[in-house]
Amino acid sequence: MALPQEIGPLNAELMDTLVRTRDVDWIPDPGDPKRGSMKILWTCEETGRWAVLFRWLKGYVAPQHKHLTAAHTFVLSGKLQVRDGTLEAGDYVYERNGMIHGATEALEDTEYLFLCDGPVLFFEESKGFTGYLGWEELRRIEQASSPAN
Repeated sequence: MALPQEIGPLNAELMDTLVRTRDVDWIPDPGDPKRGSMKILWTCEETGRWAVLFRWLKGYVAPQHKHLTAAHTFVLSGKLQVRDGTLEAGDYVYERNGMIHGATEALEDTEYLFLCDGPVLFFEESKGFTGYLGWEELRRIEQASSPAN
């Protein structure tokens, strides 16, 4: 049966993004390059969304922060201490827009997939805002780590 309207793409060049993570280099985390690294999988300037594979060695601590948009976390291996709970391999967490929480710590060497709808704002009570991570900053990190630089 024919469809009641044409649903083909207007731009046949638009394709899904495929990232073979085995071919992507780990980028040292600017805040703790000895214990943290990431593979930037995707950033979207139109929506501000981004996807990153994080690898944190035991003892890595991400400072307290506020999610300015929703985020999804899927733990591939290891353990993370998040708020009052522990996330382990196979755990998935959805964090709502506006979520504020204290430091997140790697209790073991951990890898996790993080999908975020926008920026995360880091802060310290005594200093105020201390950092920001969004698609633009991820692109800057990626460019700074490219072999051409």
